[in-house]
Amino acid sequence: MRINHLRRREFITVLGGAVVAWPLAAHAQQQALPVVAFITNGSPDDSAPVAAAFRKGLNETGYVEGQNVTVEYHYLEGHYDRLPALAADLVRRQVAVIATPANVPAALAAKAATATIPIVFGVSENPVQLGLVASFARPGGNATGINFFAGELVAKRLRLLHDLVPKAVRVAVLLNPANAAIAESALRAMQEAAPTIGLKIQILSATTIGEIDAAFATLARERPDALFVAADAFFVSRRVQLANVASRERVPAIYSNRDYVTAGGLMSYGTDLTDTYRQVGVYTGNILKGAKPADLAVVQSTKFEFVVNHQTARALDIEVPTGLLGLADEVIE
Repeated sequence: MRINHLRRREFITVLGGAVVAWPLAAHAQQQALPVVAFITNGSPDDSAPVAAAFRKGLNETGYVEGQNVTVEYHYLEGHYDRLPALAADLVRRQVAVIATPANVPAALAAKAATATIPIVFGVSENPVQLGLVASFARPGGNATGINFFAGELVAKRLRLLHDLVPKAVRVAVLLNPANAAIAESALRAMQEAAPTIGLKIQILSATTIGEIDAAFATLARERPDALFVAADAFFVSRRVQLANVASRERVPAIYSNRDYVTAGGLMSYGTDLTDTYRQVGVYTGNILKGAKPADLAVVQSTKFEFVVNHQTARALDIEVPTGLLGLADEVIE
């Protein structure tokens, strides 16, 4: 009986140890999940749809947030000055991957901060010219991602605006100088394209919410014939403000993606950014599975969309030509 009693005590002790050990093991496993730093410009609310698209891409490669990967969300909300400190912190903590979809400044900051942690970018400019990769086919180094052509689409967007407002002579261009690479590229493209269709351009700059209001105050005084809003993550995060003020000032405007148009903007032409975020998620998952950025070719986006808000056009007393409506991938009534 004594032996049995001792064995029972030993069993209870072992069982007790197991009960204590199981939560500790689970905690250790949770702590060991790879961490992906997701850097985007907007606020949590603004970025919810694209963050979901990024997670969808991760899911396609077998990664589910909270189960086998941790995603840290970093929302810049237009404060590009935060990037150096943020990138340094991510490098110090040795996150598994830094994902910077639709954010040239974040990609450049990450690349400047580390030559070893994998970076998956989504950029509108040529990533070779930006210094992010050696070539599209063989990126080399620690970065790869998606190129979505926003800079190259400037001329096409300007022609669509001219087709909508054929009598326009002077077009205001809203740029964000804090996003220097995109702003400079857009300005060069505008300066090349505008004279070929008989347009003059007027530059307006804005890096903050207040400066957007100031730019529109200038627009209200000087009354250009139309407005071209350059591609910029901060402007996307302020799409409701931009669409509302453009409608208030009764100026026809074209934007870089559909988010503006669903917020009440007149029309947009550009890459499907939701799909870009999904593709960044897929590449992030592939890297978590062991792929090297140096061996993953830069993907060039081929999915473009032209969206027209017919309701906004009617409110502005603009008759959209039938041919232009026929070109639209979506018309919001």
